[in-house]
Amino acid sequence: MARPQHPPWGPAAVLVCLLGLGRAIEIPMDLSQPPTITKQSVKDHIVDPRDNILIECEAKGNPAPTFHWTRNSRFFNVAKDPRVSMRRRSGTLVIDFRSGGRPEEYEGEYQCFARNKFGTALSNRIRLQVSKSPLWPKENLDPVVVQEGAPLTLQCNPPPGLPSPVIFWMSSAMEPIAQDKRVSQGHNGDLYFSNVMAQDMQTDYSCNARFHFTHTIQQKNPFTLKVLTNHPYNDSSLRNHPDMYSARGVAERTPSFMYPQGTASSQMVLRGTDLLLECIASGVPTPDIAWYKKGGDLPSDKAKFENFNKALRIASVSEEDSGEYFCLASNKMGSTRHTISVRVKAAPYWLDEPQNLILAPGEDGRLVCRASGNPKPTVQWMVNGEPLQSAPPNPNREVAGDTIIFRDTQISSRAVYQCNTSNEHGYLLANAFVSVLDVPPRMLSPRNQLIRVILYNRTRLDCPFFGSPIPTLRWFKNGQGSNLDGGNYHVYENGSLEIRMIRKEDQGIYTCVATNILGKAENQVRLEVKDPTRIFRMPEDQVVKRGTTVQLECRVKHDPSLKLTVSWLKDDEPLYIGNRMKREDDSLTIFGVAERDQGSYTCFASTELDQDLAKAYLTVLGRPDRPRDLELTDLAERSVRLTWIPGDDNNSPITDYVVQFEEDQFQPGVWHDHSKFPGSVNSAVLQLSPYVNYQFRVIAVNEVGSSHPSLPSERYRTSGAPPESNPSDVKGEGTRKNNMEITWTPMNATSAFGPNLRYIVKWRRRETRETWNNVTVWGSRYVVGQTPVYVPYEIRVQAENDFGKGPEPDTIIGYSGEDYPRAAPTDVKIRVLNSTAIGLQWNRVYSDTVQGQLREYRAYYWRESSLLKSLWVSQKRQQASFPGDRLRGVVSRLFPYSNYKLEMVVVNGRGDGPRSETKEFTTPEGVPSAPRRFRVRQPNPEVINLEWDHPEHPNGILIGYTLRYVPFNGTKVGKQIVENFSPNQTKFTVQRADPVSRYRFTLSARTQVGSGEAVTEESPASPNEAYTNNQADIATQGWFIGLMCAIALLVLILLIVCFIKRSRGGKYPVREKKDLPLGPEDPKEEDGSFDYSDEDNKPLQGSQTSLDGTIKQQESDDSLVDYGEGGEGQFNEDGSFIGQYTVRKDKDETEGNESSEATSPVNAIYSLA
Repeated sequence: MARPQHPPWGPAAVLVCLLGLGRAIEIPMDLSQPPTITKQSVKDHIVDPRDNILIECEAKGNPAPTFHWTRNSRFFNVAKDPRVSMRRRSGTLVIDFRSGGRPEEYEGEYQCFARNKFGTALSNRIRLQVSKSPLWPKENLDPVVVQEGAPLTLQCNPPPGLPSPVIFWMSSAMEPIAQDKRVSQGHNGDLYFSNVMAQDMQTDYSCNARFHFTHTIQQKNPFTLKVLTNHPYNDSSLRNHPDMYSARGVAERTPSFMYPQGTASSQMVLRGTDLLLECIASGVPTPDIAWYKKGGDLPSDKAKFENFNKALRIASVSEEDSGEYFCLASNKMGSTRHTISVRVKAAPYWLDEPQNLILAPGEDGRLVCRASGNPKPTVQWMVNGEPLQSAPPNPNREVAGDTIIFRDTQISSRAVYQCNTSNEHGYLLANAFVSVLDVPPRMLSPRNQLIRVILYNRTRLDCPFFGSPIPTLRWFKNGQGSNLDGGNYHVYENGSLEIRMIRKEDQGIYTCVATNILGKAENQVRLEVKDPTRIFRMPEDQVVKRGTTVQLECRVKHDPSLKLTVSWLKDDEPLYIGNRMKREDDSLTIFGVAERDQGSYTCFASTELDQDLAKAYLTVLGRPDRPRDLELTDLAERSVRLTWIPGDDNNSPITDYVVQFEEDQFQPGVWHDHSKFPGSVNSAVLQLSPYVNYQFRVIAVNEVGSSHPSLPSERYRTSGAPPESNPSDVKGEGTRKNNMEITWTPMNATSAFGPNLRYIVKWRRRETRETWNNVTVWGSRYVVGQTPVYVPYEIRVQAENDFGKGPEPDTIIGYSGEDYPRAAPTDVKIRVLNSTAIGLQWNRVYSDTVQGQLREYRAYYWRESSLLKSLWVSQKRQQASFPGDRLRGVVSRLFPYSNYKLEMVVVNGRGDGPRSETKEFTTPEGVPSAPRRFRVRQPNPEVINLEWDHPEHPNGILIGYTLRYVPFNGTKVGKQIVENFSPNQTKFTVQRADPVSRYRFTLSARTQVGSGEAVTEESPASPNEAYTNNQADIATQGWFIGLMCAIALLVLILLIVCFIKRSRGGKYPVREKKDLPLGPEDPKEEDGSFDYSDEDNKPLQGSQTSLDGTIKQQESDDSLVDYGEGGEGQFNEDGSFIGQYTVRKDKDETEGNESSEATSPVNAIYSLA
């Protein structure tokens, strides 16, 4: 993050600093004054001949001035020429050509005179010229014949234009001529070749001139080059040669200068203009140009190299840039230098320009006209446009060289004086009037202005005034008598009050008072001090990967009475907030950062008085740009040097370069990795294979990813050679019983080494002395027919191309095709290991009966039936494999208590042999699988129902089921209970011991062998379980104990009220408490009342004490629900009633139904605890 430096005062200072600090004071326009030129055309005024001519001259004065012109120092009668007019209330000339006429007739030197009764002011001498764009003379140009390596200059010689045209070179097809340090255009427009190459005749060369005013381009007839050369240009081997000149038979030469010629030259330049020095040299190889200044260094702040270092430009030269400069042209053959002597001259420039002089009658004053130049300029004074020597004498005026002194001026001294200073390079003309006035002070600005400024800034309060004699000005604050000057205040000569550092106590009303001998005037300015706008949390520099999200913070503090505006800039331009950006009050978020988001971000916070800004730079790490300009050099039979120019690394250093190649014979268009190089290199020697037409490309890699591949290089074909290797992965295998197929992996383009790649295939039976059979194959397979069954063969495959054979190949052993085995395993024995596995043993078959390679012995078996008569079984055949030449094995994963059958075969590469005799065996009883569809249901809080189905696989005769269950409450587990059932029982009901705990049930089936796999389920969770699980934690809290005591007290009070109501007996009108009608399901409703027993002193009937000490209400003639508006009531958070009660109907009316249960007060308290 960076905060830019602020100027010592902000925009507030600009608002109040309305006048300069010098002594120049303008006369208000309502007072009499001589003319003043306010606008005029430039001294060298070039106009477009297609437009009307406009020569500007504007002036002010009181009374308003009149105008007249001179042309070529003679009076120009505007009224006499119908084409010429003068604008109303202006001296601007308009020359109209709409009705015809030639603009060239009006060329000349014009000067404007503005006159009123107090004097005459003059404009500059304006030289009017009409722009010219002459046609290029037609000429027939012969072809330019030049020897390769020789220097050449193609001259442009454009027609003279006004202003000078812009020169550029193109072909006749309007394509720009490529320029470099060998071929370039000089400042004079000529095209220079340091040395000509054969490639230069691939195009023609035409000089073009573009004229500014007419917007036209004139084209010269093109030059055609004919280059005499020893080698054709399209010889690619010479084009890529590292020393191209010597390879093409071009003699190398030391440099010599084509422009300027010789060893020394001189140049004159005017002060304030640009100095352009140029050196163009010939030589082979093309020379390099370097620039130096004798006796010192080049001015680095304003020197710039152009045109491939052939030109040196020094901007806005001054006298200290004079001296000797030299350019050094050098190549490997030598060097030469040219010295340029630079002289700096100067047209006149002001040291002290005369200013208007305002005096009171009797005052003294002076006009000063001081200028410098080289050569030293002369000074000529004029008054009202006439030489001072020709003016009437004035005893109050004295001329002393560049100064005119006025003493005891009077009203008659009013006039406009001109100072003309000139030398051979130009002139300066200045007007300054002398005005004699008697005016009391007056204020020129609005009264009682409000000025708001920022704390700690420097500011100026302006009080523009006028008077003659010039008044003195004093400042006061809040009506105090002391003049403000000194310390934190400074009063300038023009009357502006500067406050060097604004503080809070500087707020108030400031009064400025202007006084001269004729009176005084005053004005007031009210100053308000505001807090500055400051960014206190600035955005920070960040480095992020492409695609991530970044946030730039910008939190601002400002004066609350000012309106704050926060905006963002990117690279100092307004930031467009697109879909990927989100701007908030104090931040900027960029989603999915891309490479284009990289740059400097500026948070710009401003009010109408001040501003603050903070910058941060966002660096985006991206994949590198593709390498470019691939070049092949150092071409050899088996190697080449590849050079490339790295692309931009996009802020993540390049770690590797991957070089890939493509060949156009075997796999055209397919790119293969060739080699990998460190990211620090951009040139590498590549090892090549013979007879490959290579094309290369390069991929750059950094931590973010890989670049796009570079554009391919030019192709390079290596010469051929015999193969240096043979094909790999040679195999001989039979596909039928009477053949052998020989296969191999074909060689690729980089191992073929020559054209017409083919393979010599040889074979013979192993361990025989028979001769080799051979055949030549162009593919990757060959089938040998009419072979014996499974016989070993010796095989050789050798590569060959048109350049010769490869090395002697290795001998590979292959086999002819296999036939099915002829024999089956004998003496198969079975031993039962357990209820699910058996052991097998058999005798080995003879090798000659296998008729191939023995892969395995294989057992086929299937389940014939189950010993349980009613159980259906699948008779699907299964198999068990025993690889290799084995004589025993184990078959597992059998079903217990079943009858099985088994057969065995021998397997080779062709398939199965004949089957052995069928063996039968029986598996013993085992443990059953888990009971199916075990279901746990809880129809009410007291009962849990269990149901299940028989096991899918009994694996024997079921003798029963075992159920284990245990109650648990959270982490507390009760005592386990075990129940055994008969094999036909599939249901069981559990009576819950308490309504809180849940149960975990585990069920398994049994046979004589033992219990089988168990299945586990849990009873459903009750609604109050979550609360119950936290009882232990809550019950120990003090606030909870207090709450329970309060609830117990309230419940006790409610019970007392209940007993009082019961003691009254009779009928209780429920509808008095409840507006809703009783539902039709209420069997007791007849007259809208309930019957109550008056046995109020008896204990609650049907109540009993449970094991955990709570009282369980079985029957009751009364219920607290009767006193509420529903069947359920609860206490709110303030401790009011909590609990649940159920209406207990009359015993006779509820007979045969399940009894409703009401929780007693004691039980309610327990449930909450």
